[in-house]
Amino acid sequence: MSQVFRHGALRLYLLKLLDEQPRHGYEVISLLEDRFMGLYAPSAGTVYPRLTRLESEGLVEHEVSEGRKVYSLTQQGREELARNVDELASLERDLTASVSELARDVRRQVRESARDLRSELKQAAREVRREVRAEGRAQGRAANGQQEWSAAASDLSRAIDQIREAALTSARLVSDERIAAATDVIRRARDELERVLSSEDEGSP
Repeated sequence: MSQVFRHGALRLYLLKLLDEQPRHGYEVISLLEDRFMGLYAPSAGTVYPRLTRLESEGLVEHEVSEGRKVYSLTQQGREELARNVDELASLERDLTASVSELARDVRRQVRESARDLRSELKQAAREVRREVRAEGRAQGRAANGQQEWSAAASDLSRAIDQIREAALTSARLVSDERIAAATDVIRRARDELERVLSSEDEGSP
């Protein structure tokens, strides 16, 4: 993940937010998360110490409202912002670039997840078919159970093919976020399938 705020930039941006109106720390964190479309949010351990430092510098002050510290800009803080108008404009441009970079990172990760999904579906299908063939050879030695097993194996193979076809077809039509969620579903299903097929106790689920 690329760096969002260069050194000292968060300090200046906090002053900007408090210049708009008084805010408590959680509101500042939420505003920053909204600014980055949920792709980034500073932790409380990042924001609150900086607010405390700004207060010690005389740039902000606070009042307690409903048990919360509500911070606002002092006259000295407004003067600090006025001295850094150009830097603030540059910061806004940098933040816009940071949002774009974060979004590109997310899209890349989702695309990689989609590729992993396709590969894992193919691999899961191959592994299941190997399991089915191996079990088929073992079951083939028991003539009285052969017909029943073959029907079950065919159903399993068809189900795997249907899952793979449905997933790959839908992946072209849905958002990257839903593809990533589908990847997690397939991985869990694969793990459960391996557990079931590797069970030595035929009575176990």
